[in-house]
Amino acid sequence: MDKSLSTKIFVGLFAGLIIGTAIQYVFNDIALFDTYLLGAAEGAGGMFVSLIKLLVVPLVFVSIVCGIVELKDVKAFGRLGGKTFALYIINTIIAISAALAVGMIFQPGKGANLAGSVSDTVKLTTTETPNIFDLVVNIVPSNPVQAFANGDMLQIIFMAILTGLAIQALDSRGGPAIRTFKVANEIMMKLVGLVMSLAPYGVFALMIQLGATLDSNTLLSVAGYVALVVSMLVFWIFFFYPMAVSLATGTSPKTFLRATREQILFSLSTASSNATIPVTMRTLTEKLNVSKSVAGFGVPLGATMNMSGVSIYIALATIFVANAFGQPINSSDIVTLGLTILLLSVGAGGVPGGGIVMVGVLLNQLGLPAEGLAIVAAVDRINDMFCTSSNVVGDTAVNTIVAKTEGAIEEPVVNAEVNPA
Repeated sequence: MDKSLSTKIFVGLFAGLIIGTAIQYVFNDIALFDTYLLGAAEGAGGMFVSLIKLLVVPLVFVSIVCGIVELKDVKAFGRLGGKTFALYIINTIIAISAALAVGMIFQPGKGANLAGSVSDTVKLTTTETPNIFDLVVNIVPSNPVQAFANGDMLQIIFMAILTGLAIQALDSRGGPAIRTFKVANEIMMKLVGLVMSLAPYGVFALMIQLGATLDSNTLLSVAGYVALVVSMLVFWIFFFYPMAVSLATGTSPKTFLRATREQILFSLSTASSNATIPVTMRTLTEKLNVSKSVAGFGVPLGATMNMSGVSIYIALATIFVANAFGQPINSSDIVTLGLTILLLSVGAGGVPGGGIVMVGVLLNQLGLPAEGLAIVAAVDRINDMFCTSSNVVGDTAVNTIVAKTEGAIEEPVVNAEVNPA
């Protein structure tokens, strides 16, 4: 019997990590391994991620347009959009509140006395908190070609919504356009299937690169902080979301976790919500039987603004730096900190490293030492992997709940395994 795609990805993930670790600690002086093999893995992993990202922009645009034109009642779009947006915001607020509570209880970094221990000052790439007014104004693109070229998801989503509503307004005359977008959507899904067949090899290459570059000394110095972040994100992925879906839709937690297994493994390797969009779409439509209209609208939106994992990461990282450098955050500042994190998480972006940029902005905003970012950045990849998984599983959970309330989901799935062929 052929192994399922998720099993192959799982094997590739751990095999790559083991080989990468061996290159760093055993074969680090052998050019064949630490130069040629590592270089080949870096190139192959980069090509795979680029191949996935190649699909993201057209997939987002086409899927949202198709999702809107397939709505029998255009008024349903307002209801669908309102539910999805509200649940994403509520999910993020809950995550922020829980992270701040955990951070204040466990006080990561307390007693570390790291002030003056970090020699390299990290320059922040951004020094201002995103302005909510500017964020809203910039949703409307002045140059659609530039929006597509830059991969600006909010602007692309806006254009897709307008296009779908315009086609809907044509009534019967919009038939050719509807058929064109439906065929385009089928083509995109076929491309997703072809690219996903390469996922085990891409994940294998990415994990070799990761295993070969981890600094064990840095990891040991912040082990408690990393353990706290990872533990909370794992709780969110494997308990909070499955239970929320179970209570709201009747789908058992075991079934939900089985359906999202491939999605979790893929997001762990890419650390990119945007790159995982095709996998999330497949998980919802093929494994959880969510309608394409709901998934097509909700998944791209979630990759941009449903950042519960990033919120947890940002909150705990900030508290860690504040404590480690002897500038603990007072309880009176918690509400302000929470609101700032909410705004930052929406603008974090579904790309690898998006969270660390937001941590840097927040440290600067709160007047905390920029040197703290060096320590957070050293273990960013580990935390980023898990916070990305939390983000994308959250997208799946929210869209499954929305689909249930819209009557756009079939009875609970019995067998979540789907042959990727």
